[in-house]
Amino acid sequence: MKLSEGKLKHMQALSNERGIIAAAAMDQRGSLQKSLAAGRGVDVKEITHEMMSEFKVAVSKVLTPHASAILLDPEFGLEAAKARSKNAGLLLAYEESGYDNTRPGRLPDLLPHFSVKRIVDAGADAVKILIYYTPYEDPSVNDIKHAFVERIGAECETHSIPFFLEFVGYDPKGGDEKGFEYAKSKPEIVKRSMEEFSKPQYMVDVLKVEVPINAEYVEGSSVYKGQKAYSREDALKHFREAAALAAKPFIYLSAGVGNAQFTESLKMASEAGTDYSGVLCGRATWKEGIPVYAKQGVKALEEWLQREGVKNINAVNDAIRSATPWHAKLGI
Repeated sequence: MKLSEGKLKHMQALSNERGIIAAAAMDQRGSLQKSLAAGRGVDVKEITHEMMSEFKVAVSKVLTPHASAILLDPEFGLEAAKARSKNAGLLLAYEESGYDNTRPGRLPDLLPHFSVKRIVDAGADAVKILIYYTPYEDPSVNDIKHAFVERIGAECETHSIPFFLEFVGYDPKGGDEKGFEYAKSKPEIVKRSMEEFSKPQYMVDVLKVEVPINAEYVEGSSVYKGQKAYSREDALKHFREAAALAAKPFIYLSAGVGNAQFTESLKMASEAGTDYSGVLCGRATWKEGIPVYAKQGVKALEEWLQREGVKNINAVNDAIRSATPWHAKLGI
C-alpha cells in the first residue's frame, strides 16, 4: 500500500526513531469535565474552559517529552498543543465528544466549527475520529457509520493527512461493557471491527483499537479478579487472530483502564507476537491526577505528573518495546 508524500511525512512526525507510535492522549472532554466536577464536589457547569485548558496544558508539557505525539481536541486543547515538546507530533480529534443520545445506535457527529482543512491549518499531523461500533448493531445504523467514515477518509486523502480511526465496542442491548458477559463477546466485536475498517473504501491509515480481551477476566493475569472468561492461551489466541485481520497498521488504546491493567494487556500482546505499532494512551497515564488538580490546583498536578505520570508513561513505553514499526505493516 502506498502513502502520499504528505501522509508519509506526517506519520514520521508522529512516531519515534523506530517507527513506533508512542503517543499520549488528552482529547477527553465531557468525561474530563464530569471527573473534575466530581473531584471538586461541584456541578459540571462550574468547570470552565480555562480549567479544562489548564489541565491539558499541564499534561502536554510534562508528558510529551516522553511521547512521540499527543492527541488533543480543538475545543480545549489548542494551548496544550503549543505547550508540547518539540519532539512530539500532534493529532487532533474531529468528532464531537460523546454521541447522539436522542436516538438509538450511538451515532457520531463532527465538530461544527472544524473541517480537515482547519485541522491541517491548526498544525496537526493527523486527524482522529472516535466512533462507537459493534457488528451486532442494526445494519441500517452501521451503514450510517460506514458512510460517515468513508466521507472523512476522502477528506483526509484530499488534504494528505493521516486518518486515525478509533472504534470502541458496546452492547446495543445496554449491557455493562466492563462486565463478565460483555468480556466474552468482546474478542469477536474487536476482530470484526478491525476487519471492517481495514477495507480500502474507508481510507483509514491507522486503526486505533481496543485490546481484544478484558485482562481482569484472563485467568492468571496480574489483574485477574477471579471470574474466568478466558484462559491465558485463549487470550493470546484472540490477540493473534485480531492482528491477523488488520490490513492496516494498528495501535492499542487504553480505553479508560488503569496503568496496571493496560500494561498487563500490552504484555499479552507482546507474548502473542502481535504486530501492533504502538499505543495512544490517555487515562492510564494521567487519570489519577484528576483529584489532585481538582483539590490542589495546577502546581500540584504538575508535581504529580512529574512523579507518577512520567512513571506511568515510561511503564507503557517499556511495555511496547516489542511493537512493530507502522511502515512494516504497509510493506514500506
